[in-house]
Amino acid sequence: MILTDTHTHLYYEQDAIKRAGLIQRCRKNGIDRLFLPNVDAASVAQVYDLVNVHPDMCFPMLGLHPCSVKEGWKDELAIIRESKQQHKIYAIGEIGIDLYWDKTTLGIQVQAFKQQIAWAKELKLPIVIHCRDAFNEVFEVLEQEQDENLRGIFHCFTGNAEQAQKVISLGFYLGIGGVVTYKNAGLDKILPSIDLSHIVLETDSPYLTPVPHRGKPNESSYLIYIAQKVAEVYQTDIQTVATITTANSKQIFGV
Repeated sequence: MILTDTHTHLYYEQDAIKRAGLIQRCRKNGIDRLFLPNVDAASVAQVYDLVNVHPDMCFPMLGLHPCSVKEGWKDELAIIRESKQQHKIYAIGEIGIDLYWDKTTLGIQVQAFKQQIAWAKELKLPIVIHCRDAFNEVFEVLEQEQDENLRGIFHCFTGNAEQAQKVISLGFYLGIGGVVTYKNAGLDKILPSIDLSHIVLETDSPYLTPVPHRGKPNESSYLIYIAQKVAEVYQTDIQTVATITTANSKQIFGV
């Protein structure tokens, strides 16, 4: 069984011994593929450091997180764009719009989002979208930019059934994480109406820790709990979930 964590910030852990433990627990639970999004120019080196140590299981993505789109964002983007030449990358991400923390930056968030979508099209790469309190704003951009080269993952999907179908209609996959294990989140009611061929699994570690470890820092090895819950929701076995969602990730990332 091979599980794929399509979105993890495992590189945040800088202690070599603790990080080795995180990787070891992943391998023990069959999580053998980790896709790493940076969040700003400074975190690019952290992503690459982990990729260099574990090239067989760690795959880099590059982008400017919407919460990092502030004064000087164009300079940040230039640095990130230049750094992509150091490694093969597998997606542009995470990118998008976040209106939870700061609504005043919406204009420049949209500019940065569109510029990075253009990069992805130029490089023929998928995008990985961060969307918080901004579904309509994100979807407006996606509809404007829609063409045969626009594809990717709607990271940390927590929307309703109608929103899920809109995402799928544009050819995007739904990133399902720890929220699916939360009792009142409602994702377990929505997913049965969505075929497994449209979802991928993720942890977003160290955030959004699944039950039974909710309240503690998340880690990629906990993807096993997300996969188990998804299997329960779809009334199937974890092997089937692993096979289909990993195949979906290979379809998206090309690896």
